[in-house]
Amino acid sequence: MTRRLCLPAVMMTAGLILTGCGGSDASGFSSSARPELKVTGAYMPQPVTGDMAAGYFTVTNSGGADTLTSVTSDLTDDITLHSSEGGTMREEKSFAVPADGSLVLDSGGNHLMFANLGHRPRQGEKVSVQLHFAESGTVTVDMPVKPATYHPMTGH
Repeated sequence: MTRRLCLPAVMMTAGLILTGCGGSDASGFSSSARPELKVTGAYMPQPVTGDMAAGYFTVTNSGGADTLTSVTSDLTDDITLHSSEGGTMREEKSFAVPADGSLVLDSGGNHLMFANLGHRPRQGEKVSVQLHFAESGTVTVDMPVKPATYHPMTGH
């Protein structure tokens, strides 16, 4: 009789152990989730000089982490990523796009720097840029050229 009770108990224990090896945490999210990126608020203030410009946008990610590794455009071959902190600007190799988070490029903070422009973009034009991400590949964004003093209401 003991042997008959023991077998179901062993089978239940083995089932519980296998259930615990499911590969995702209790929240239902897996660390291997693919990034789901959305780029909004892109703009370029009209350059004051003819050879340099800045670019801003927000990347919202509702999936796994990603990294913005570079930016290309027909406007110039010289586009760099910059951070600004405490009035000091520094060139960066990449920007992290956190899982279920945002990367914000805005005036006074992280931004794109366009140098050696092929032409001086004017208000009303759109500058096409290709954002290159480590996981998501390339995302093309049209950046409208705004007045030099433009500051969006959202702060981004």
